[in-house]
Amino acid sequence: MSRLLSEKSRISLVLILACLLLSAGPIFAGKGPKLKFREESKDFGKVKQGEVLTHVFVFKNEGDETLVIKRVKTSCGCTAALLSKKEIAPGAEGEIKLTYNTKGFQGKNTKYIDVESNDPAQPRMRLTVSAEIEVPPRPRIFLDRYAIDLGLVLENEEIQARTKIKNRGELELRVTCTHKRASFFSNGKKIAFPLKIAAGKETEVEIRIPPSKRKGVMREYVVMKSNDPMKPNVSLYVSGYIATKQQLKELFAKYKNILD
Repeated sequence: MSRLLSEKSRISLVLILACLLLSAGPIFAGKGPKLKFREESKDFGKVKQGEVLTHVFVFKNEGDETLVIKRVKTSCGCTAALLSKKEIAPGAEGEIKLTYNTKGFQGKNTKYIDVESNDPAQPRMRLTVSAEIEVPPRPRIFLDRYAIDLGLVLENEEIQARTKIKNRGELELRVTCTHKRASFFSNGKKIAFPLKIAAGKETEVEIRIPPSKRKGVMREYVVMKSNDPMKPNVSLYVSGYIATKQQLKELFAKYKNILD
């Protein structure tokens, strides 16, 4: 009987010691640095497009060693994050000031800020900012195509290409087409810029580029400047290959059987 009690006592003693060691572990080990934000997200709600939004994320080192912020990275070039200081003593606070430029965005948008530190429990944390960006009425430029391949073009011939400019917005669109040598026509008449296109309408533009002495690969860019605040400059790429008459004769002779 006494032997059985002795074994029970030993087991009880072992369990008590194990519990003491487990509870004392964190005390002896120490917590190290610990990053804690007051808030990890910010919703700006409804804002007007073009507004520059700012918010300050405050954080604290709740650990017992110096907290080091190694890196702060944003998910978009439209956002910038400024860190108040890289090293935070135990119990001290720091700030990350965020600036978010909503120009060019519309609808629900969410951006992220990744914070890397020497916190052993969570070396990387993600902050979130969001906003519902409202777009006021505006003109909206759209081309039926942004690249035109003319294929073979005979030397000394005028280069001609066509595109339709559409206004998908709610206000009048005004467009000016630019190219160092080209002329622009609509319905056979030379265009007096700016070209005005009513909301929901479209206009076909013919581009005429005079011949040059250049041969081989041809690449031309036509820039269309408009009052669309989202797309003030749109490019149309015109390409082809300028061949001589001799080159065409050789091509026709080579593939005569196929053409017949």
